[in-house]
Amino acid sequence: MVERKNRLIMTIFLGVYFSCLQLFEYVNGSFTMANFIYGSTFFISTGFHGIHVIVGTTFLVICLIRLLSMHFSSYHHFGFETAS
Repeated sequence: MVERKNRLIMTIFLGVYFSCLQLFEYVNGSFTMANFIYGSTFFISTGFHGIHVIVGTTFLVICLIRLLSMHFSSYHHFGFETAS
């Protein structure tokens, strides 16, 4: 159980770290959405990926809370499977 918890915490940390790096890149970028095709392609593709990471990280945080509350068993863990 401890190893699973540590792996889940590390995955959540990496999701938050990625989101922070993406925010830093957006704030300090030298181009905007209006800079021809490169700017719009960059912001659309990384934006969709960023939303995907944020939603996934949120699901994993909920799974961590449920794991710490002993809501999962070897037979009942559908929520974790769905999130992962």
